Amino acid sequence: MNDEVKKGLLGIVVDETEVSKVMPEINSLTYRGYAAQDLCAACRFEEVAYLILNKDLPNSIQLKKFEKEERENRELTKNLYEIINHMPKKSHPMDVARTAVSVMGLEDKETSNSSHEANMRKALRIFAKTPTAIAAFYRIRKGKKIIKPKKTLSFSENFFYMCFGKVPEKEIVKAFDVSLILYAEHSFNVSTFTARTITSSLSDIHGAITGAIASLKGPLHGGANEEVMHMMKKIKKPENALKWINEALDKKHVVMGFGHRVYKSGDSRVPTMREYFKKVAKIKKDKIFEKIYDIVEKVMIKRKNIYPNVDYPTGPTYHLMGFDTDFFTPIFVISRITGWSAHIMEQHAANKLIRPLAKYKGSTHRKVLQLNQR
Repeated sequence: MNDEVKKGLLGIVVDETEVSKVMPEINSLTYRGYAAQDLCAACRFEEVAYLILNKDLPNSIQLKKFEKEERENRELTKNLYEIINHMPKKSHPMDVARTAVSVMGLEDKETSNSSHEANMRKALRIFAKTPTAIAAFYRIRKGKKIIKPKKTLSFSENFFYMCFGKVPEKEIVKAFDVSLILYAEHSFNVSTFTARTITSSLSDIHGAITGAIASLKGPLHGGANEEVMHMMKKIKKPENALKWINEALDKKHVVMGFGHRVYKSGDSRVPTMREYFKKVAKIKKDKIFEKIYDIVEKVMIKRKNIYPNVDYPTGPTYHLMGFDTDFFTPIFVISRITGWSAHIMEQHAANKLIRPLAKYKGSTHRKVLQLNQR
């Protein structure tokens, strides 16, 4: 038996998937064969959510039905609103998101039914309700009244409305839609693998997504977009950027928002998100973070040959949109629920319990001495 240890399962192929792939031949992340940047150019987020869950892009009738179902399932129970209302105001919003999905599992009448049909219905409910739960906490911790979802608004418009009480310019909504499309899915990343591992024991979809949210919270995964913003706030202004990044590299500090295990010569999602970051900065008449972005990026490439990942432009974009920094990763959640759900159903369809081996390096066999002999 080969007992070579592959830390982090580096280079290990553990299963097959039809959901997404980074295709080297076109240097792009693809969803069901479609390049993510092409989807950003031609589609709204709801169309991509449908694609990920249903394996192909919808026609107008299918999209209308999907949107109707999503909009009709946005409202939370009185119980869940009460639970969110009583959560500590200093809670991290990711913990709120995790708990909210767990409570949804307690309330859902189909929780124990893991058939494909039931999982599709539950996935849509989780997808529709989670933004409402996150926005409710966003309002509550600021001492403001909860704004209920509005069925006449798109997915992205509704989230802005529930958080801020108004829908911003179309260009801002489009930029947000693009960020959701780019965050929707990324093959066997750590949170998706967590969801599939939980599913492999034949656990339910709410439990798998709850575990995935816990995994996504970490700064080495979804939390990176928050860390990027923390870094930019430390730098404060463009004049400080060059000195700050050089000192950080001299001291061998980890610079968040750069590097990716899958992409070696640059994350294919970055050019699209960078374009929309630029558009948002122009609308908001704030070029400070854009200038910091460019300086730090140039130094990282020149000194380390490490390129940005999608979290690097997304963090400051969300900041300019008005979102609190610790809500960046929960926004990631409301998008990635689609990818997680698709993988959970794919795991169920051809399931095998995920149970890797470990190479033992502890003590050799020892005899147990009686208490008075120790």
